[in-house]
Amino acid sequence: MKRTLLALALAAAALPALAADEFRFDAGHTYIGFEIDHLGFSKTLGEFLKYEGTLVLDREDLTKSSIEVSIDAASIDTDQEDFDEHLRSADFFDVANHPTMRFKSTKVEDLGNGRLKVTGDFMMLGKTHPVVLDVSMNKVAPHPFRPTIEVAGFSARTTLDRTQWGMDKYAPAVGKDVTIRIETEFNRPITAQ
Repeated sequence: MKRTLLALALAAAALPALAADEFRFDAGHTYIGFEIDHLGFSKTLGEFLKYEGTLVLDREDLTKSSIEVSIDAASIDTDQEDFDEHLRSADFFDVANHPTMRFKSTKVEDLGNGRLKVTGDFMMLGKTHPVVLDVSMNKVAPHPFRPTIEVAGFSARTTLDRTQWGMDKYAPAVGKDVTIRIETEFNRPITAQ
């Protein structure tokens, strides 16, 4: 009997722990945008159109969840092509030398009622600094029209000081504080119910 219990215990220990669910961006329902003061006259708005990332969602313990995102800096879009080209230059994003921005979470805090604080390392222009995102977990559920897809939807905001990453051209006349707004859905395949 003892041998049987020992064998079962060893077998259980050898089994992998139940993994959290892995989701990928739904690009058709994701917006990664920014807002920055323009000389005090208005706010310049823009977004990044190309990105990829993975969300690992642990429903039992949200603090064990994680996210990694990479953004193609050259995909910046303000609806002004000349301005976008300037933003891609060495004055700002320097995409020739730094084509990718990355965010990797290091800590997730569950504040209750679907509110999260997600801390992570943000790499831009070859420099990495911590950033804290205020996140709302809007809904996680099977897609109502596509029963083989589960969707996890989030809204997130943060403000960062661009000069920390060495992007100091025209600061502070052109704002150094940049508001980031993210509206996103992540998908994963499931068995239709």
